[in-house]
Amino acid sequence: QVHLVESGGGLVQPGGSLRLSCVASGIIFTGYNMRWYRQAPGNQREFVAGITTNGSPNFADSVKGRFTISRDNAKNTVYLQMNSLKPEDTAVYSCNALRFANYWGQGTQVTVSS
Repeated sequence: QVHLVESGGGLVQPGGSLRLSCVASGIIFTGYNMRWYRQAPGNQREFVAGITTNGSPNFADSVKGRFTISRDNAKNTVYLQMNSLKPEDTAVYSCNALRFANYWGQGTQVTVSS
């Protein structure tokens, strides 16, 4: 059974930082491209950042220069480092694993507010 478990969300002030983690089990992690998505209330889910099996990252324009993504294959974990957070980054952030199948975590809430 596949599980993706996100952690690291919370409440942070504008300009602050958070690091999200997503631990995968039940898959051969090295074979999956990993992505982060987010969904704010009333909005559609949107792509945030992704990292390929060989470690190549890509980002949504809205987070370029502020967010970084990395993966630790020994720990079956993908990270999203979020800096210079803005109120508009407030959303539920979900982890996605994609290869032949598509798996999702439950998400972790990020709230950016003063």
